[in-house]
Amino acid sequence: MLTRRENILRAVRFQEPECIPIKFSINASCWHHYPTEALHDLMESHTLLFPGFKRPVNAAPRAYAPWATAGKPATDVWGCVWETSDDGISGVVTKHPVADWSALDRLPTPDPRRTGTWGPVDWKAVKQSLARRKAAGDLAEGGLIHGHTFLTLCNLRGYEALLCDMAEDEPRLATLIERVEAFNLGAVRGYIEAGAEWMSYPEDLGMQCGPMLSPACLRKYIKPSYRRLMAPAREAGCVIHMHSDGDIRLLVDDLVDSGVDVVNLQDLVNGLDWIRARLTGRVCVELDVDRQKVTAFGTPKEIDDLIRTEVATLGSRKGGLMMIFGLYPGTPLENVRALMDAFERYAGYHS
Repeated sequence: MLTRRENILRAVRFQEPECIPIKFSINASCWHHYPTEALHDLMESHTLLFPGFKRPVNAAPRAYAPWATAGKPATDVWGCVWETSDDGISGVVTKHPVADWSALDRLPTPDPRRTGTWGPVDWKAVKQSLARRKAAGDLAEGGLIHGHTFLTLCNLRGYEALLCDMAEDEPRLATLIERVEAFNLGAVRGYIEAGAEWMSYPEDLGMQCGPMLSPACLRKYIKPSYRRLMAPAREAGCVIHMHSDGDIRLLVDDLVDSGVDVVNLQDLVNGLDWIRARLTGRVCVELDVDRQKVTAFGTPKEIDDLIRTEVATLGSRKGGLMMIFGLYPGTPLENVRALMDAFERYAGYHS
């Protein structure tokens, strides 16, 4: 039997994995929206999705990330202030440090050798952690923070202001991009030196219909940074993984051209037939399974049909398909079970 690491790498490299690698991610907010024991029951009964899971006993109270703690505004290393109304749900930036360009000279210059976006980084400890993961048959995964480039620029300037900067070719934008890129590049190099064999570059670029920025703006302002951030990891032999929520059909070619091996994108927003026509066999697709329609409001049978259709449309014994689902409050527990059942039923490419 292959280890998780071996199975994923075979899927990425089209080398006949034993099954479709599937990640079922339970958002931290779920633990106070659903009965804890009900979630534990589901995890215990789905060993393919949660291998080795053991129900915790006398667990300590759950702690939430600074940017996902309700009622406690948090400030990141750039000076962006984040707020959320629900523990576990990532907040939004309510204070943009460079909303006025006059503040650019006062913007902090964080040192990636010592700090991440949310606090100190011990690269020695990171190296030890990656070594333990690999020794245990898991991937030595590194990655930039979600929203590392475009969304960080949005957080610093504000979304509308940033798009106007791009449209007007604001000269000071180049300086801001350089500073964000330098910070990110330091983190990339830190993970490479720590032994990462997989590097993730998560960044939402899509909306419900269409991208958040034009292809021309992506090519001029964002893609050059992507290429420079991915180049050291690619040269080190890392698998390059890119995630984006939303409709990114107009941007996918540029993302793949940046050097991506695995594209994580949403299924129904982009369309299964479009994904098959544009990406199948070209890169590994990590399909982000619908959270808006079928799984939230459909029947268990409709959920089973969706997963079976997705595997039949995009799956191959050769590999090239991974799947992921993020559970958030609002999805009925019977649908959660149906989805878990379907993932385990079809992971082996058979009905």
